[in-house]
Amino acid sequence: MKIAALDIRACRHDAATIPGAAMRDGQAREGLEFLVYTLRTEDGRSASMFGFAGRSALGAAHQAAASLRPFLLGRDARDREAIWHDWRTADRWWHHLPIYTFGPVDCCLWLLAAEAAGEPLWRFIGGARAEVPAYASSLVLADAEAYAAEAIAVRDAGMKAYKIHPPGQSLAEDIEIHRAVRAAVGDDFALMSDPVQPYTYDEALRLGRELERLGFLWLEEPLPDEAFGALRELTRALDIPVVGTEVLAKHPYSVAECIATRVVDAVRADPSWTGGVTGTLKTARLAEAFHVNCELHTTIFHPLEMVNLHLAGAIRNCSYFEVLWPIDTFAFGLDRPLPIRDGTAHLPHTPGLGAALDWDMIDNATIERV
Repeated sequence: MKIAALDIRACRHDAATIPGAAMRDGQAREGLEFLVYTLRTEDGRSASMFGFAGRSALGAAHQAAASLRPFLLGRDARDREAIWHDWRTADRWWHHLPIYTFGPVDCCLWLLAAEAAGEPLWRFIGGARAEVPAYASSLVLADAEAYAAEAIAVRDAGMKAYKIHPPGQSLAEDIEIHRAVRAAVGDDFALMSDPVQPYTYDEALRLGRELERLGFLWLEEPLPDEAFGALRELTRALDIPVVGTEVLAKHPYSVAECIATRVVDAVRADPSWTGGVTGTLKTARLAEAFHVNCELHTTIFHPLEMVNLHLAGAIRNCSYFEVLWPIDTFAFGLDRPLPIRDGTAHLPHTPGLGAALDWDMIDNATIERV
């Protein structure tokens, strides 16, 4: 099963837009840009996966192709572990690519192997569960009233929990938002908070104390992921679990200290930013050995979310399957919706991904093939 070709498409889906008010930088995403990787083998097999592209699919595609194509061609697609380690060395010596570059390649390698084995990816990895509770994760909304209304809509849609991404411009406003959401949904509905590192240590401590009073499940990324000392002190000071590490490069090595010395109470990983299925599994297994959860981070694009779901079905130390809300904004790239019914994500039983990519949509979205 030697790799014969790596094709990368730079794409933009114009129908998916995010207003500037929904992003902390204030810049609208007028059409979401992404990559589509396709690995082909000499025996006629192929697997494809979406990839994150930041603000420039064209730039990301050319950079990825220039580095990954010569590295991969001629290698056996079944040698996932060797490829993962060799890429880590190659990237350190010369490439230094963004954290989202290699993940889709690794996903393709795992899908090729699972399809050849006739197994759904989660069972090929080693099945742990066939159903996972799902929660909705907000964008940045206008005010407390908007968050409260969305939380009610999420609850009424059957989702099992709601996570707030507050504006992060004023601690007082953010606290008001969290209070309003708790009042709107009642005491029995699960809530989380993900401020995305806007605070000082003292502000994070004040918010954490308030979230404890409001009964939130966890406080995520209140400080930068790399602020180990401050995060460790915050973790010790608060009773509510502190969660982080999703944007640290070079998992699992970069999060080993976070796990071993409880910089945070639970870590984050995903196949888009954590080195694919291989990198995510390494982080999740390392965390499991320390009785720490590895909460899977949304990958934004639904084909990658399907890989995330397979990972959630193959590990035990993850509480939920996360999707961005409103879900329709991101519902493209697959030939069917994500398999979420009444707030529960159901693992597929057909080989590989369990869903096909929507190639008509991808063809229409393609800017350039590299």
